[in-house]
Amino acid sequence: MGLFSLKLPDVGEGVVEAEIVEWHVKTGQNIKEDDNLVDIMTDKATVEIPSPVNGVVTAITGEPGDVVAVGTVIVTIETDGAASVEQKAAPTPQSAPPVEAKPEPKPATAPTPAPVPQTGPIKARGGAKPLASPAVRKAALDAGLDLGTVPGTGPAGRITHQDLDDFIAGGGRLTVRPMTSTGRTKRTGTSTQKIIGLRRKIAQNLAHSKRTIPHFAYVEEVDMEALEDLRKHLNAQRRDDQPKLTLLPFLSMALIKVLPDFPNANAHFDYEEGVATKYEAVHMGVATATPNGLMVPVVKHAESMDIWTLASEIARVCTAARDGKGIKDELTGSTITITSLGALGGIASTPVINAPEVAIIGVNKLQIRPVWQDGAFIPRKMMNLSSSFDHRIVDGYDAALMIQRIKTALENPATLFM
Repeated sequence: MGLFSLKLPDVGEGVVEAEIVEWHVKTGQNIKEDDNLVDIMTDKATVEIPSPVNGVVTAITGEPGDVVAVGTVIVTIETDGAASVEQKAAPTPQSAPPVEAKPEPKPATAPTPAPVPQTGPIKARGGAKPLASPAVRKAALDAGLDLGTVPGTGPAGRITHQDLDDFIAGGGRLTVRPMTSTGRTKRTGTSTQKIIGLRRKIAQNLAHSKRTIPHFAYVEEVDMEALEDLRKHLNAQRRDDQPKLTLLPFLSMALIKVLPDFPNANAHFDYEEGVATKYEAVHMGVATATPNGLMVPVVKHAESMDIWTLASEIARVCTAARDGKGIKDELTGSTITITSLGALGGIASTPVINAPEVAIIGVNKLQIRPVWQDGAFIPRKMMNLSSSFDHRIVDGYDAALMIQRIKTALENPATLFM
């Protein structure tokens, strides 16, 4: 017999610690080589740590949500043969979809009603609905009583008015869901949930962004009539192997078109070093809601794609993120981000910059509004763009001018293809 101590391996890119997301084994469990032991998360990537040996788990270190340093012994395994106490080689982590541990919430508990002494017959409830007339039920509701606690003396244990009156007179217990004078129930339950995994990483990143970046917000409305006509025409003419076009590929093309004239907006800013890195390539982040929380899959080199390729790639990386199948390279490295709430987009928003980027473009709801034109109000399809910029790097004038250029491109969509 021997003991094998598995240390948290170095997963690369200078990572010195990782968060435990979910254990797949417990003490005393028999395991085989390559069985998944634990999921750990570094930045936005979650990886599986497999077992390098056969044996029995004798000890594990850390709970979901704990952050442990690289080199820390996280699992001890008793093996059949002699084994070194030290880990000879770190197992190769396997890519895994982001997983958020789901701690069980503490259930709200209520005190168990104390038994009430009775002199008459008591019907055993057994979870069955108590027998009572509508009038008795209403009287119990008005008194805030649970009829299931009232003993009945009528036929088959039926609860009579006298039974109810006697129960109240004898100091019967109120139901654990007290009623107000309006007849509505007060909600008093609570639950707790430890914020760990991707949700904690999101919280940390957003807090860092709002704490360190002076956000400058700018909102502008865009007339979408011409673009919507073009979008519908292209969708009607598309081939079977081409995706259906949404608004995002058009907005992406407009952004790609104007960014060369506004290089400060397609950049990363390292505050500690005081260095802004401006990119010629447009690595387009697309903020995406997933079951595990907000993620930003990335379309790399969006500037090299036509609208059909761009639409396909946006759909592909966003679907992979939602399904938990996005690889690390597709979830990092964006230089500027687009965010959209679709039909829930509202009139305006103040999106939070995806640090270390310096700009984010937000799409609000497209809706028909009355627009004053040629001396009269006419209905037009309008949409607002709500954007945020890092005011340390992007001046307000340049931010406004950039959005105005995007507005012009969207209102004259033929120019997107010129």
